[in-house]
Amino acid sequence: MRYLYTLAMFLATPLLVLRLLARGVRSRPYHRRWPERFGFFDPPGFIGSLWVHAVSVGEVNAAEPLIKALRRDYPNAPLVITTVTPTGTARVHQLFGDSVFHVYLPYDLPFAVGRFLKRIRPRLALIVETEIWPNLYFACRRRGIPLMIVNARLSERSLRGYKPLRGLARSALRCVRVIAAQSRTDAARYRLLGADPQQILVTGNMKFDMPIPDGAVAKGAVMRSHWGPRRPVWMAASTHEGEELAVLEAHLQVLHRLPDALLLLAPRHPERFRVVEQAVRSLGFTVATHSSDDVPSPSHQVFVIDAMGQLMPFFAATEVAFVGGSLVPIGGHNVLEPAALSVPVLVGPHTFNFEEITHSLIQQGGAERVADADRLGPDVLKLLLDAAKRARMGQAAQQVFERERGAVQRIMRLIDTALQE
Repeated sequence: MRYLYTLAMFLATPLLVLRLLARGVRSRPYHRRWPERFGFFDPPGFIGSLWVHAVSVGEVNAAEPLIKALRRDYPNAPLVITTVTPTGTARVHQLFGDSVFHVYLPYDLPFAVGRFLKRIRPRLALIVETEIWPNLYFACRRRGIPLMIVNARLSERSLRGYKPLRGLARSALRCVRVIAAQSRTDAARYRLLGADPQQILVTGNMKFDMPIPDGAVAKGAVMRSHWGPRRPVWMAASTHEGEELAVLEAHLQVLHRLPDALLLLAPRHPERFRVVEQAVRSLGFTVATHSSDDVPSPSHQVFVIDAMGQLMPFFAATEVAFVGGSLVPIGGHNVLEPAALSVPVLVGPHTFNFEEITHSLIQQGGAERVADADRLGPDVLKLLLDAAKRARMGQAAQQVFERERGAVQRIMRLIDTALQE
């Protein structure tokens, strides 16, 4: 099965190269780094690195407290961070600068994987959340590199997607030393995929351990004083195509009752910043953007946050947060950022990527589910008009966040054991 998989990867290589070239047209930095996808990069010249793989910006954010713990406990060990997407790369540089060595993860081709491992020479490999690459996993086992999947998550849809390759996935998972699952549900799905139950531990979700950036609350207070401390403000974060129109229609309903209300709109992907801004202007809203105006003024109705990794101060300044990727079947995004700041959370019907966290927040009263796009406006308005309910929901959300912390400490104990052997 693995030989057939590898053959398919080789046959797909010309298409992968074309895709890289096409993306390079839109992003010159991305174009310059595409050889890394085949393991071609200057060797950093160290041995015994600790390697963390985080696919994109969400996984990088989740891994932030773990990476900081590794830097604290193993200050002399070189740290290698790999990502797959340009947004993940940008987030790594934003959080850690030159203190870590970043490179794109190579495609799962034997020669590329071998070249990559030979250059970074890892002492330990940590895969964040859900990334099963058979050739990479087998290569780590052959080289005696302990491999762990941390903050392991497996949605029902991903489990179905692996079904045609279940035998191959099972063989790959047997190369893994420990699967540190976010929840009992994730652990059960890994068992169904073929992982040895002895490999699996439930350690919780590292995202509960994310730090609140220094000064985020103070920055939020400053922004509120700038645009008007008594203005009703709500935020739509990490939105996708198909959601912004619903959000803007909801804001029209809010403005009908609360004419001075402000919407903070944060699209998920940078390549859509300009498109979303143009859509807002075309609908007649008075609009400002983070890149041009820094913060909105009292006259602006919509503020487009066209920046990556800048959401926490805005969450601190808002009264209600809708977390996107949930009105469309993307699976939702991180609801913990507003929860950590005691902000009531709204989500749509599609939250399978964060089902355990979302369920916990809803069950404890810190979040509510919006049935569909038509209900977003009324549900936002109801919360903006009810300060007492907002306070109850915000307190409940923050309590859930605090109660679930500690996953990084549990994972670090597993890492310590692996490195001491």
